[in-house]
Amino acid sequence: MLELRAVSTGYGGTPVVHDIDLTVNSGEIVTLVGANGAGKTTLVKTISGLLRIHRGQILFEGERIEALSARARVLMGIAHVPEGRQTFGGLTVAENLELGGFIHRKRTGGGTTQRMREVCQRFPVLLERLHEVVANFSGGQHQMLAIARGLMASPKLLVLDEPSLGLSPVLVTQIFQLIAGLRDRGMAILLSEQNAQLSLAIADRGYVIENGRVAIFGTGRDLLDSSDIAARYLGVGADMATSSASRDEHYTVKLRELMRDRA
Repeated sequence: MLELRAVSTGYGGTPVVHDIDLTVNSGEIVTLVGANGAGKTTLVKTISGLLRIHRGQILFEGERIEALSARARVLMGIAHVPEGRQTFGGLTVAENLELGGFIHRKRTGGGTTQRMREVCQRFPVLLERLHEVVANFSGGQHQMLAIARGLMASPKLLVLDEPSLGLSPVLVTQIFQLIAGLRDRGMAILLSEQNAQLSLAIADRGYVIENGRVAIFGTGRDLLDSSDIAARYLGVGADMATSSASRDEHYTVKLRELMRDRA
């Protein structure tokens, strides 16, 4: 579905990402893991059209898109849920969701409300609070709203940037279970995430990004099981990656469950 060929990009004249090759197939989760500053956010912004490519090619469903606008990429089926959620606190849940589907308003006609209710079936808390202003929502509720807003665009590929950022372990596992559920319904997902253990536990494949380059790639299971990779790139030993990813007991139990589900 998505293919990157030798993609290089950055900010202004400063290179950040170098010669990235990457693929995301239909109905799979591909995760980008790496430290802060590794280039993950730069790469996903380039895929969604928020940053201009310096060199290389981006193909979506076989068509080159690197010269297309962000709007055109949304219309083709790429939705980007940005780091930091970036919901509109002064608007209601419904108004935030309407913005997510705004680009398709002519195509859907009067179907925006129906689409909203379909999306919110995955997020009961949003459905219950559809007409409430979101300013005082919790971090987890804002993240759910941000993902739901992305789904309003009816994407074929959902690009998620740091969805676990700032959330408690309990909420993190809920978000990752939601992401896995979207994949199980056939959606392709590109997940940029610092939480290497959980993201690789649900991923079909993963790419470790280091200094703007792909350091290594493989299946999520293989990357988690490799003691060498865990120690060098994930910041933990293999035993910690598979059995004690967090001091929080709930977090550890959910990690094991997610890994078992992907076995």
